[in-house]
Amino acid sequence: MGAQTFVVSEDEEGMRLDRWFKRRMPTLSLSHLNKIVRKGEVRVDGSRVKTSMRLARGQSVRVPPLRVEAPALAERNIAPDEVRALKSLILFEDRDLLVLNKPHGLAVQGGSGQTRHIDGILAAMPNERGERPVLVHRLDRETSGVLLIAKSRKIAAELGEIFRSRQAAKIYWALVQGVPRPGQGRISLFLAKGDGMEKDRSVRRGTETRGGLEKMRIAAHSDEDARHSVTYYAIVDKAPPLLSWLSLKPITGRTHQLRAHAEAIGHPIIGDAKYGARPGTAKSDPLRAIPEPIEQKLQLLARRLVLPHPRGGTLDVTAPLPPHMQHAFDLFGFDAKRFDPIVNAPE
Repeated sequence: MGAQTFVVSEDEEGMRLDRWFKRRMPTLSLSHLNKIVRKGEVRVDGSRVKTSMRLARGQSVRVPPLRVEAPALAERNIAPDEVRALKSLILFEDRDLLVLNKPHGLAVQGGSGQTRHIDGILAAMPNERGERPVLVHRLDRETSGVLLIAKSRKIAAELGEIFRSRQAAKIYWALVQGVPRPGQGRISLFLAKGDGMEKDRSVRRGTETRGGLEKMRIAAHSDEDARHSVTYYAIVDKAPPLLSWLSLKPITGRTHQLRAHAEAIGHPIIGDAKYGARPGTAKSDPLRAIPEPIEQKLQLLARRLVLPHPRGGTLDVTAPLPPHMQHAFDLFGFDAKRFDPIVNAPE
């Protein structure tokens, strides 16, 4: 496989280049990375870089042909059924971009042990010029909803600039435990991620993990890698005291931002095994347990995305409730057509 160009996603902003490679290509050795960077084979926006460089949203990272089999770059045979299944998820498409309704459980990108993901299937969908579609942003594997994809690197770069300049408005829906007070508010916190290394270092830096997976933590402004994060939220409906339906508008785009923010205010998203209560762990406080009739899946939906279209006009796409959230809405009598107060929240 020849050299490839990747666009830095919103939640990768501020990440060191070496950590970006570790996330995207987890089997690439550090020694080999240092070698190709030193030789100038890795370029960011066309310029030579160091591994300690911090990336910004929308930047283009050129990756040379690699000797190792890295999950993010590995070629594999994509079955026609996989391409058809991905196309069945399209909510909107034109000559420049497409918007998918990402289902729960489908990974956006590859990782350690992850072979089936959207980015891999997109490699089998080149345009008439042979360019493969490019991810513009990411969603967690457990999150459902709107996912934007550019059909060319040029459009990806333009969309990356739109995200970087915060012209894109994103609205998420979530079912959370309990009823937040006040019913509408602003969450402003610094978040940091651990380095995923030895256990004692993780404890010392405050990083918490479940099943070996990294968990974001609330940080001080002076902490290493601390990034400011802001989310507006509003209760749309509630079933006190068990749960509430929240609408959320993230102003920044940090890793796990909404999940960490929901936990930070004491109302984690239902079905979140990393940041929320799990079945059988809340006997002393039954209101912290997940209501039994609700499926044990993350109750978080990337509901709506609104942004300027690179060709002019406005792109405004809404995703329907995934089946597991529709089941919960039906169970508690929530109406998805109800007025969403977050629409009027600040940009």
